[in-house]
Amino acid sequence: MSKTYCNELKQALVNASVAEGKIKTYNATIDLASQASADTIVIAKAKQGEKFIGGILTTDTSLGSAKIQIGNATATAKYKADAVFTSVDTPTLFGKAGAMAALEADEEIIITVGTAALPASGTLKVAMLFSVNN
Repeated sequence: MSKTYCNELKQALVNASVAEGKIKTYNATIDLASQASADTIVIAKAKQGEKFIGGILTTDTSLGSAKIQIGNATATAKYKADAVFTSVDTPTLFGKAGAMAALEADEEIIITVGTAALPASGTLKVAMLFSVNN
């Protein structure tokens, strides 16, 4: 019987953050205040070498027809594609497989408001999860 290892364990000797790293969470709480389409909200400042593994969105107010995307200044949908978010009090996972690589430089992570303004009141919470070296 043969044994096969997942890619992360094959790489563990090269980079501990791949298979045996700790999880670092950047938490952001945003007061909804009618932020307009194309506005940006800074939610994290990730460090070089950290590896994105996913994110969680939670809100106490439906964002209605407003769309949001999560990324950086040059790739505004790097972590989450532009979409509406109407799930109230329901933590919702997000992430793009293409973003799950170690950061080559420090990165300011932003929400960009798409079509329609955000609601006038309420709270949006975002948790960005990264794997870091031990």
